[in-house]
Amino acid sequence: MQPDTSVKRVLIYRLGSLGDTAVALPCFHLIARAFPSAQRILLSNFPIHAKAPAAAAVLDGSGLVGGYMSYSTGSRSPIDVLRLIGKIRRFRPDLLVYLAAPRGEKAVRRDALFFRLCGVRRIIGLPAGDLATNRFDQVTGLWESEAARLLRSMASLGDADIQDPRSFDLRLTDAETAKATQLLAPFEGRPVLACGPGTKMQAKDWGQDSWRQLLALLHSRYPEHALALIGARDDSHAADYAAAHWGGPKINLCGSLTPRETAAVLARATLFLGPDSGPMHLAACVGTPCVIAFSARGLPGVWFPAGPRNLVVYHQTTCHGCQLETCVTENRRCLTSITVEEMAEAASRLLSSIR
Repeated sequence: MQPDTSVKRVLIYRLGSLGDTAVALPCFHLIARAFPSAQRILLSNFPIHAKAPAAAAVLDGSGLVGGYMSYSTGSRSPIDVLRLIGKIRRFRPDLLVYLAAPRGEKAVRRDALFFRLCGVRRIIGLPAGDLATNRFDQVTGLWESEAARLLRSMASLGDADIQDPRSFDLRLTDAETAKATQLLAPFEGRPVLACGPGTKMQAKDWGQDSWRQLLALLHSRYPEHALALIGARDDSHAADYAAAHWGGPKINLCGSLTPRETAAVLARATLFLGPDSGPMHLAACVGTPCVIAFSARGLPGVWFPAGPRNLVVYHQTTCHGCQLETCVTENRRCLTSITVEEMAEAASRLLSSIR
């Protein structure tokens, strides 16, 4: 499909966290190809007291969007609603690309009506009918990835290959890659294992002792490797605990890097180890193979890391798909049943295939 130069202003509606933005990268690339000369603004939720949405941590510097517009999730304030209507009307979008997660037909119709009231005449991507659900693959036993479902909703803009690594290109800057090179320079060319054991969601937590045992076992098997620990500042203590028995070179970068700088570090790693998390998606975006202790709170496949070189350890318990953030009845059985040896074997398989 030829680029559409008649569209001058595109408003993209996507809420969520770092991971939600990462899985939507193929859509952002497709929008940029379809409307290369248009001003592209992202309407997204801003964390409290933040000057930018979580999406900015992934998109800033990529050139895929040119700015952000704040959306107050859950707000019932008429003043907030009127302010948002005013912002959108002043922007005068020729097109709205709807990338919000499906919330039922009633919510989608309400959103469409709202944007019509804002003066938007053309909307694509509304998740209705088959577009609102992830398809099930009888052969693999996996559900369609969220990235693929989002792309299906945008088929009118052209084709995008979900298997092409360029679809997830973060377009890291020279400064970001240079910082990663500088930080890993003390490792003197050793291969690097990256690990991000932290998670803010109890239902995704494999357990600090499990990560500690896994890293100790991997160090005994691969003593030539260095270890880079990544995550948010709040993950620093958990990372130190996990790496307590790593006898080789290591560095704790938790809280000292932006997400994009973290991605640049991950791009230089041989392997990433962690739970279902934002860093997992960043590692997948830069093509670093992942070994993931994945909870069964979601359907298998929907939020798995993108790419063919990942090994996801997912135990499909009877309670899978619960969507719980805190597991109080099953004591995270889907995760606690994953053994250290199981994760170590998955890491060894990937490392063997890389060599």
